[in-house]
Amino acid sequence: MLPLLSGIALFYLWPILQTFYYSFTEWGVFGGSEWTGVDNYVRLVSDPQLYVALGNTLLYTGIVLLGIPIAVYLANLLNLPGLRFASLYRVLFFLPYVAMPTAIAMVWRIIFNGDFGIVNYLLSLVGIDGPYWVSSPGIAIVAVAIVGLWSSLGFSMIVLGAGLKSIAIEYYEAAELDGASRWRQFTSITVPLLSPSIFFVTIITVISSFQLFDLLYAILGSQNAVLPKSLSLVYLFYEAGFITNEKGYAAAIAMVIFVLIGLVTLLQFRLQKRWVSVD
Repeated sequence: MLPLLSGIALFYLWPILQTFYYSFTEWGVFGGSEWTGVDNYVRLVSDPQLYVALGNTLLYTGIVLLGIPIAVYLANLLNLPGLRFASLYRVLFFLPYVAMPTAIAMVWRIIFNGDFGIVNYLLSLVGIDGPYWVSSPGIAIVAVAIVGLWSSLGFSMIVLGAGLKSIAIEYYEAAELDGASRWRQFTSITVPLLSPSIFFVTIITVISSFQLFDLLYAILGSQNAVLPKSLSLVYLFYEAGFITNEKGYAAAIAMVIFVLIGLVTLLQFRLQKRWVSVD
């Protein structure tokens, strides 16, 4: 037990305490820090970029969460008895989750290209003029969120697929004897009994969405003109800590992200009592 507690203290608690302390300081160009009290937090609250980044992060999180119902449905399809090449399909869905964000970004920048991308080509078939996805304010973060939704499907499907394996086949046999359709079995048996796995996937998805950075940076690039309108909270932290070299201000942003994730996770645990079924 002692090695475990030592590891938690060294690698989790100590960095949090250090960041909390640094958030009350300001650092010079050549090192050294000066205690400034709550100045960083006062500045952060009045910084309009914070609210832009928070809004974009929440929008991104909301869109990526839409992937969970899709993952539930696809995982159920892959779990159907007698489906051929089910393992191959799982691998294909999981590949984007383990692929390098840079590689994913390069492919999707071509797909989203406003002049010759396949997305705008498909939209043109139904008479819609597609936007310049990665260079239009308000649209760029939606494009990034679509990629985030797509790349998270594989992880969600693997977790949900494992949850489906734990549902006893007797429930479905009894439902068939009662004449329940496959859709009724899905909504009345699969979804309720899978709710613990859905809850777990929701927690992981929300936390990872609040940490949005690499995908945003790789797709939009650092010189994109829409970047100030497409910032995420972690990108705001990166900008303060590594571009403008304001370490104390960056630490304050990191603490705000930490608290927000903690509050949202706590809220999810409180709400799960209303919809998660535990045998």
